[in-house]
Parts: sequence; C-alpha cells; structure tokens
Amino acid sequence: MQRLEDRVALVTGAASGIGEATAHRLAAEGATVFVTDLQDDLGEKVVASIRDEGGTAEYAHLDVASEAGWQEVMERVRAEQGRLDILVNNAGMGDMSPIEDTSLADWERTIAVDQTGVFLGMKAAAALLKASGHGSVINISSIFGTVGGFGTTPAYHAAKGAVRLLTKNTALHWAREGVRVNSIHPGFIETPILTTVKGTEFEQVMTSWTPMSRLGRPEEIAAGVAYLASDDASYVTGSELYIDGGYTAR
Repeated sequence: MQRLEDRVALVTGAASGIGEATAHRLAAEGATVFVTDLQDDLGEKVVASIRDEGGTAEYAHLDVASEAGWQEVMERVRAEQGRLDILVNNAGMGDMSPIEDTSLADWERTIAVDQTGVFLGMKAAAALLKASGHGSVINISSIFGTVGGFGTTPAYHAAKGAVRLLTKNTALHWAREGVRVNSIHPGFIETPILTTVKGTEFEQVMTSWTPMSRLGRPEEIAAGVAYLASDDASYVTGSELYIDGGYTAR
C-alpha cells in the first residue's frame, strides 16, 4: 500500500529496533523518511537499506534532549523538503534499578530523553505539522506508561506516563489545526535492548505475563504507526494504541 505517498516523515531513535522497523514501513508506504539517531553509522545503514528497497530516506544526527539539535534538524527538513507531515517520537532509554538505587543523574537523563525529547520534538515541528494538512504525531509510550510493571525503572515509568498525557493534551490543543496526536504503548518487544535478557529467567517472566506468550516484533509496532500516520486514522486523535499481546487486558 502507498498510503503515505508524497508525505515526509521524521522518526527518532531510528537506527535500530522499533524506530528502524518504523522507518522501513513508512518508506514502504511511500513516505520520504528522515532517519534520526545518535548512532550515525547504524543510522546511515538503515538509510542505505531503505534506498536498496526502493524507498526514499535521509539521515540526520539528533540528540532528542537537545533543543538546538531539534531546531537544526527542523531547519534541514524545511530547507530540503519544505514540509513535515509525520513525526514519530520513538527515541527512548531506561534502566532496571528500583527507586532506592536510581541516582538523580540517571533519573534526569531518562526524563530528558523519554519525556523532554517528546516535548521538544512536538514544539520544534509544530509549524511544519500545522502547515501539512495531514499532520500526524505518533508518540511511542509504553505499557509502563499506564501500569506499574515490576516496581522498578521509576524514571522510565514516570516519563512514559507523562508522554501518555502530553499526547492527549497536545491532541486537544491541535484538534482544530489539522494535526492528530496519538500514542502507541508497546509491550515486550524483541529489540536490541532485550539482547542481554534473551534466554534468561527475565525473558520467561515477560512471556509468561503476556497472554499471547511471546515477545512482540518491531514490525508489529511499525504497522500501528503506519495506520496512525495515514488518512485511515483521520478521525483518531488523543488515543492510545496498545500493541502488547494482551498484557494490559489483565
């Protein structure tokens, strides 16, 4: 399907995992995709792969916690494409510590990337999105933006919960300006961040707590992003899409 033909998308954290799969899916749907990340070599490889598949993509270095970085990338998008139709705020980080072992520095870094980065992205992209006529923002939150999980990673939970409500707040603000804003809440997804737990007891815990009894695939999240980015979701804003194998249905 070419639901996104002639549209321009920007995906953060697109050098691997969910972001990489999303960049590929949006390009396959016809969008010109700006792949952004801190991992320049991997990001360039994603762009090359998309081009090999017949898609259109560019790479841009971006630290989502940097306001100046966002401004620089938006200026490039404006100069090269003259528009931005789709913004996917996917970049994120976390840790496994309980609150007693979480330092202030670790807390602030996670909040800066997972929460402030989403705020900065929407703020920097606002003018281009409003001018699009098809503006769509998809913020990647988490099941842990809604439920308490295992009682660890307090900064991650706090940030993802903030993304959930920031999404709704901005959706209401932009509802009459032609920009839709929605959040996706992935469950346990088989990405590079889970490499260290493959084959361990923790992986068994994740799958046993998931009604479908398996990890999700990045491509399954990307499919949800493509839907929300397209006109198929033209009446959808301020919503939460859970792609979690039934985890939050319990």
